[in-house]
Amino acid sequence: MKLGRLNHIGVATPSIDESIRYYRDVMGATSFHTPFDLEAQGVKVCFVDTPGENGTHGTQIELIEPLGPDSPIAKFLANNPLGGQHHVCFEVEDIAEARTWFEGQCKRILGPTRIGAHGTPIFFLHPKDMMGQLTEIMETPEEGTHWSN
Repeated sequence: MKLGRLNHIGVATPSIDESIRYYRDVMGATSFHTPFDLEAQGVKVCFVDTPGENGTHGTQIELIEPLGPDSPIAKFLANNPLGGQHHVCFEVEDIAEARTWFEGQCKRILGPTRIGAHGTPIFFLHPKDMMGQLTEIMETPEEGTHWSN
């Protein structure tokens, strides 16, 4: 199993609109995707693009807001009312191979493999097995394709 690039950092927020203003007005971000509901995961999502080297696509910030009180993000925000870093997401070439590899390393996988916000298969690894960090593993999108809305 070979770990790929850092795809995004998930940031929980009580308000995507306020977070967009912050990343635009304070951090100077200029590229935002249209927010959308990802009902299967109970969240509203907005990606903020960061520039990569030589004009390439850099690591994204994934703003995630709960869609309701049962959302996993609502539970996170109950403990962190201002929001904050929720997870990191790394790409892998083959999601099934990666899942098998992590299981062989005795890492706890949280739930089934499912389709994530980028439209590719994902799964999450338990923070207690990943140095305290909730970690998302996602299959690398096809060359030249990134989520856009």
